[in-house]
Amino acid sequence: GLYLAPADYQQLDGFRIIYVHVPSASLSLFVYVNMAIAAAVGLVWRIKLAHAVAAACAPIGASFTFLALATGSIWAKPMWGTWWVWDARLTSELVLLFLYFGYMALRAAIDDENRADRASALLAIIGVVNIPIIKYSVEWWNTLHQPATISKLGKPSMDFDMLVWLLVMLAGFICFFAAVLLTRVRAEVLVRSRGQKWLKQAVQET
Repeated sequence: GLYLAPADYQQLDGFRIIYVHVPSASLSLFVYVNMAIAAAVGLVWRIKLAHAVAAACAPIGASFTFLALATGSIWAKPMWGTWWVWDARLTSELVLLFLYFGYMALRAAIDDENRADRASALLAIIGVVNIPIIKYSVEWWNTLHQPATISKLGKPSMDFDMLVWLLVMLAGFICFFAAVLLTRVRAEVLVRSRGQKWLKQAVQET
């Protein structure tokens, strides 16, 4: 999308940053919802693997959120004339980044693993309230941020040749997230299982 999509008739090549911005912004919400669901499953049914998934999601989601904010600021400078405005969409996305940081900081601050799981799960679940605020902020308030282009009902407001590459980039980001998540979950499970017999035996056998 950064190279193959046609230039925009108004923004020219400057619009190409959306092929990174839109997927990263979408994944920032998607990852948080997955993190909160995993945390809720772990909290209710006390499934340790669910807590491991939630813990693995946090740094990935924070990275996507930071990337969305950074690319948005880069785009905003030439288009809006400023790097940042306290727009409803931008501010709520920044709150999402703080929620990710808060989740990770809370886990790191509590030595007992079970208590850390429960406390961080509660924070993740409470933070879900911010997701619809981010999603619908452009409809609820008068904001500078443009409304949805591919998720609204009816025909997308983006040209098909541009839309195809945006969807390709979005699929690529999702695949990247899945691959990194599996790697991080595996590492999280190994850390949680340190000292257990099966892990010691597996290490000795290798």
